[in-house]
Amino acid sequence: MTALVDAPATSVLDDAQAQLSAAIEVLGYDQSMHRMLAVPRREVTVSVPLRKDDGSVEVYVGHRVQHNFSRGPAKGGLRYSPDVTLDEVRALAMWMTWKCALLDVPYGGAKGGIRIDPREHSAAELERVTRRYTSEISPLIGPERDIPAPDIGTDERTMAWMMDTYSVQQGHTVLGVTTGKPVGLGGSLGRATATSRGVVHVALAALTDRGIAPAGATAAVQGFGKVGRYAARFLAEAGLRVLAVSDQYGAVASPTGLDVVALEKHVDETGSVVGFAGGDVLPGDALLELDVDLLVPAAVEGVLHAGNAARVKAKVIVEGANGPTTPEADEILRSAGVLVAPDILANAGGVVVSYFEWVQANQAFWWSADEVEARLATRMDQAWQHVNAHARRLGVPLRSAATALAVERVAQAHQQRGLYP
Repeated sequence: MTALVDAPATSVLDDAQAQLSAAIEVLGYDQSMHRMLAVPRREVTVSVPLRKDDGSVEVYVGHRVQHNFSRGPAKGGLRYSPDVTLDEVRALAMWMTWKCALLDVPYGGAKGGIRIDPREHSAAELERVTRRYTSEISPLIGPERDIPAPDIGTDERTMAWMMDTYSVQQGHTVLGVTTGKPVGLGGSLGRATATSRGVVHVALAALTDRGIAPAGATAAVQGFGKVGRYAARFLAEAGLRVLAVSDQYGAVASPTGLDVVALEKHVDETGSVVGFAGGDVLPGDALLELDVDLLVPAAVEGVLHAGNAARVKAKVIVEGANGPTTPEADEILRSAGVLVAPDILANAGGVVVSYFEWVQANQAFWWSADEVEARLATRMDQAWQHVNAHARRLGVPLRSAATALAVERVAQAHQQRGLYP
């Protein structure tokens, strides 16, 4: 049986808090506002018992953190990973608050997670885990309270199970309780690739800003899951040469550029990029240090750190993952003249289209794929221009500008609402 204790804390929450502290200083807010924004409004830890297919019982740990409600209901993904910790979920919920505010989406931030390895369980076991977890947190979620979405280790099927479980408890179908659902159950066209499309919109704008023509530019993508796979595809379609990609099992590279379509087919057949005949084996984390125009870290947190940042040769980094760059690495990269497009801007396409899905579900009126992608492009382009202009005006990196803009919007909402009682 799994012990109901937290794993050792990582630095990810420290990173999120450091970014908030820097924004507070730039904005000149007092310590009371800092404390109000630093502490989650609500968090819950639950035990999630699972009756396995063989009849044995395991107990897992689940979390849901709602960081802020000042601008609207909480919104954030649910991840299944053996590395989930409460501090990680707290950090991710805070970043979701800033991301929603920066893209002017009327949500606050939330995040959830269960410390479980989904690769070790059958579909039936994952369904039982999902339904039990949903039951445990159901008093806290809802289309006007907190709307979960897919993240690492979860997908549209997971969201369908959550929606159904919540709906059964309510006695009627509530499509808006989750986003990222199958299209046949109220999901939005374009949702599955939205985060990747947003990453590529920002990447193309960032390259152009640095005077690098996207056509013929080179790129490396760390991660070939929900975000990295489609980011690699869309970058190739935009004319970039994707020289290397990686997943949790290994990496492949080609000096002339990978055939991304063929690579996708190989991954569908084998489950990994490893063994792809159209590329050479790339050892360890060497992908992060390749001499490319664009690097897209689209895997997990903290992959760019003090130990490797000085060896990064990319001219532009666009964060597909949440928190892939530590504050120490940020400073090293800034000193080296590397342009870093931060996660709360670059990977916000997912929450934007989640918002579109929520709107469609509440109206029971569905948009075409072209409408969704056009609205997403407009939001991402406007956000890039706003953040880039703010960074130039203040003479600060994009991350500092983006975080300050987002924190200011949340603080203003809090001040306008007032403090109860």
